[in-house]
Amino acid sequence: MGKAADLSEFDRGQIAMARRLGTSITETARLQLTPRCWSSPRHQRKRTLETVPLGKAKSAPDSGSADSPIQCRSKRKCFGTHSSADTVGYGTVQQVSHSLTKRRRQLRLQWAREHRDWTMDKWKRVAWSDESRFLIHHVDGRVRVRRLPGEQLLPSCTADHTQAGGGGIMLWRTFSWAALGPVVVAEQTMKAANYLNITADQLHPFMAFVFPTGNGIFQQDNAACHKSRIVLEWFEEHTDEFHLMSWPPNSTDLNSMEHIWDVMERQFRAQTPPCPNISTLRDRCLDIWYNLSPVMYQKLVASMPRRFAAVRKAKGGTTRY
Repeated sequence: MGKAADLSEFDRGQIAMARRLGTSITETARLQLTPRCWSSPRHQRKRTLETVPLGKAKSAPDSGSADSPIQCRSKRKCFGTHSSADTVGYGTVQQVSHSLTKRRRQLRLQWAREHRDWTMDKWKRVAWSDESRFLIHHVDGRVRVRRLPGEQLLPSCTADHTQAGGGGIMLWRTFSWAALGPVVVAEQTMKAANYLNITADQLHPFMAFVFPTGNGIFQQDNAACHKSRIVLEWFEEHTDEFHLMSWPPNSTDLNSMEHIWDVMERQFRAQTPPCPNISTLRDRCLDIWYNLSPVMYQKLVASMPRRFAAVRKAKGGTTRY
């Protein structure tokens, strides 16, 4: 990393963000935030910078092309809460992986091996579930822009701030190969008592309807409210009606519901005009859910054998899902 005098305001901001996120000084130094081809004054004079309005992604040329502004050995890394390596402006957003310790990788690998012989008929008997938060205004991630020193207050480099995203709702949902399940608008913080009410009032009738012979399997992750004593006791009392699937830690890549959340989020953000209030947000989310294509969520269920093969190939590590 260059000396303090060689660092631009952008580099200093990235270092500050890295330290704020808990990155050690050593790890921050290894990020190579100022590669030679960027820190050279000659290159800085020749390169053309454009400010990208917040909320709009600018398509960047391939890093290997002659016109690409990113031609150094290590691409500049931006810190934020993006979950994929999308390109925003000319910055490359870091890929976020699951926090998998050696023990967690072992548990994931063991679980994948235990289910390697499951047929599609058995996967069709699984009801998937998850909770997710939807905000009126999307503020969960940070959008990066390229700017010259002194341009930080230009309208094209700033964005209005809305407290808590203008409000939002927490949705709990479930689905299986056969049908979409009920939707529950829950409290922002899901507690064990709230979740117990959902399982008794919403999940129980759905499982009885879709799996009348009692051969259904219910999936839930390892959230605290899901693993509480009163909830686990309720599932144990209903084992003759359906079974509770064990679930490995940090395995959102194995839950098909995560992909449905992404689809819903994109459809919701594409709608105009923006939501004016919580009531409209709720109505739009429900409308998107009940209009999801059966082909889409059945393909997600059909992908389960490939997901487990990917976990086994990665020795329990992170997969592309």
